[in-house]
Amino acid sequence: MAPLYMSKTSSTQSLPMRYADFPSLIEALDYAAGGNTGMNFYDRRNQLVTVLEYRILKERAIAGARRLLSLNFKKGDRVALIAETDAGFVEAFFACQYAGLVAVPLPIPMGVGQRKSYITKLHELLSNCQPVAIISSEEWLPLVSDASIGIHGIHILSNNDLDALPENEIELQLPSPEDIAYLQYTSGSTRFPRGVIITHRAAMSNLRVISHDGIKLRSGDRCISWLPFYHDMGLVGCMLTPVATQVSVDYLRTQDFAMRPMQWLKLISKNRCTISVAPPFGYDLCLRRSNDNELADIDLSSWRVAGVGAEPISAALLSQFGKYFSKVNFDSQAFMPCYGLAENTLAVCFAQADSGLQVDNVDRAVLEYQSKAVKPGKKTRAISTFVNCGKALPQHHIEIRSDKGVRLPDRKVGHIFISGPSLMSGYFQDAASQEEIRAHGWMDTGDLGYLLDGCLFVTGRKKDLIIIRGRNIWPQDIEYVAELEPEIHSGDAIAFVNTHDHDDGDRIILQIQCKVSSEERRAQIVHTLMAHIQSEFGVAVDIELLPPHSLPRTSSGKPARAEAKKRYLSALTGLSPQAELAG
Repeated sequence: MAPLYMSKTSSTQSLPMRYADFPSLIEALDYAAGGNTGMNFYDRRNQLVTVLEYRILKERAIAGARRLLSLNFKKGDRVALIAETDAGFVEAFFACQYAGLVAVPLPIPMGVGQRKSYITKLHELLSNCQPVAIISSEEWLPLVSDASIGIHGIHILSNNDLDALPENEIELQLPSPEDIAYLQYTSGSTRFPRGVIITHRAAMSNLRVISHDGIKLRSGDRCISWLPFYHDMGLVGCMLTPVATQVSVDYLRTQDFAMRPMQWLKLISKNRCTISVAPPFGYDLCLRRSNDNELADIDLSSWRVAGVGAEPISAALLSQFGKYFSKVNFDSQAFMPCYGLAENTLAVCFAQADSGLQVDNVDRAVLEYQSKAVKPGKKTRAISTFVNCGKALPQHHIEIRSDKGVRLPDRKVGHIFISGPSLMSGYFQDAASQEEIRAHGWMDTGDLGYLLDGCLFVTGRKKDLIIIRGRNIWPQDIEYVAELEPEIHSGDAIAFVNTHDHDDGDRIILQIQCKVSSEERRAQIVHTLMAHIQSEFGVAVDIELLPPHSLPRTSSGKPARAEAKKRYLSALTGLSPQAELAG
């Protein structure tokens, strides 16, 4: 329970607002520390438990930097940080910045029974980034110790251990814009995540366009987030952006949001928050868990930017959210779809502010057979809908290219390439990627999409595309048919193709997590969906009904279709993961 005297930081800034126009993260915090804003951490009951003003954050970060350097660390050494949503992580992250050390945010376990898999993953992450230290709260130290076995030379420190180190009087040097600020590990599911190298220059470039040209922050704005700090949207969008723009921000822990998602909306109402972003599944969770009692005393009229930051974005889901929560004054014009990835620090493009959800309806048959997004005509039998993610941010660029690297015209679907000042320097321990960025300055995102009048429409991931009998079928189209069943919610279905059963040809697999226990109703769901999909797409599909919480997701909440396929093939054939991926 928060002490009675504790009060949240002000939404009214005492400093002239600056839009991240600083050479480094340190200088951004130095400026914010002269004001009266900061961070506020809440528990699962929306009770304020910690207030961290930016002036206090600066003091503690400088002290932490001197304590870390007392261990004789060298500039550029990596320091792994278990990324909990608390003040200790933020202080340690900025201590690394002041000390000239490279912060490496790493995940915490997000579910019961994940101890073994988490230790394995953490061990591999530590082996890859080779840190001189790892800092964690007391809660995770046993897991950290187990994960560090066999990795020599790591100082394992709790937050209290860090505070107990001697604070040597060391003159701290400002970083160069080209110095590495942090490594951001990606949320990939088909291979081990890779560490994205982000310099101070890249970070500040992205923070400036996010705040000034994307969200268009205003003096007096207040942010709120439940996103994890180990993910780019949580770290860059919801931790670094507020610091670099001197805006106050409120935090809920991700695990608390997952258990009680309506606390997010209640805190927006309580603190009159104006800015919040989330992947589509966050909006979906609120829809699922809400009822008239939950809506009592909620007023969302202050929420002017409701960012949606995972792709592809379901227009139907957002429309449902907007309609339902309009009864508590949510304005659907607040929706701001965007596109980004860790390899570009975070953001690539934003939809226009105050324009809400804008979509493009296209002829599905032409899309599947010709990879063109053309308007429906008189002979159109089926439609696919894609969300407008806006134009590239200033000084950033988007191109759509063919498999051969040729630039494609509007409405032609191809590979999404990006370039600009926010682009990563490459992947850590991957010289080839670093050289590719230096030589060409462009990167293939691995996503597919098309441009229309300069605006980006994301159609899906290249690795997820179902190619069957000369057709390009988007898995989300099949998943959407499943989600039309009353017992199936958004995100409860994953579709992929099984190319290993060569005797019967390629088969589309549709896995659905389903709470229905009646065998009769389960059989009816399967029969109905098989008929609908056959009618809609002209293809057969094998359907599996799985227990709730069975389907894998990336750390940003997107369906991990490749991981689902890997698990399916492993159960089906007994292949090792390496053999499956090679196949």
